[in-house]
Amino acid sequence: MSQEGTRINKYLSEQGFCSRRAADKLIEQERVTINGTVPEMGTRVMPDDVVAVDGKRITIKKEKPVYLAFNKPVGIVCTTDTRVEKDNIIDFINYPTRIFPIGRLDKPSEGLIFLTNDGDIVNKILRARNNHEKEYIVTVDRSINPRFIKRMSSGIPILDTVTKDCEVEQIGRKTFRIVLTQGLNRQIRRMCEFLDYRVTKLKRVRIMNVKLDLPVGHYRELTTAEITEIIRLTADSDKEYLAQEDDDMN
Repeated sequence: MSQEGTRINKYLSEQGFCSRRAADKLIEQERVTINGTVPEMGTRVMPDDVVAVDGKRITIKKEKPVYLAFNKPVGIVCTTDTRVEKDNIIDFINYPTRIFPIGRLDKPSEGLIFLTNDGDIVNKILRARNNHEKEYIVTVDRSINPRFIKRMSSGIPILDTVTKDCEVEQIGRKTFRIVLTQGLNRQIRRMCEFLDYRVTKLKRVRIMNVKLDLPVGHYRELTTAEITEIIRLTADSDKEYLAQEDDDMN
């Protein structure tokens, strides 16, 4: 920690407590204290400061970095707040050390999601400006046609914007494959709804260079080669935190 201190959200992230975004929420909820005082957003932590969350002191420790790939089942919620959600991802995995998910999949969706204790890589991966690919297999409630594929791939107006052009391929009567490089809130579901289709099944099968190769409900450690490639792909990410909303809740 520098003599100028470290911003409180970055501090919590670096200690492997949570992502910076989650830290911001904890600070807004006044659940964080520095030397017994509730800090403002952006307050810097100095080397001798005592930081606590919900009254429990955050101890400085350098744990071995953990990088997991997990096949999230339908019904599991991607939150680290185990007080609120019963079927949360943290309790489901029950990993022996503290980890948190990178991005989200909403409760009705399934498939690949990363979990880690490395706060820096979380922020790099979540930045949509880096155009990291995420691939999904989607089933809808009625037959699709070439017009549907063309419309989905060429931009749909949702959430006061138009989605980026993307790769879409029909692979069944009601099933298609889609590769996104952005993450608007419930993007795929909203895109389908705009075209009068309803998603009945959504599975994420790839994030960047990592493909889903696990049974539902299982996790594995990312390989050294996978981690090396992820670091390479995120090398151009700005080091300063961008307060942008991650919404990878498709």
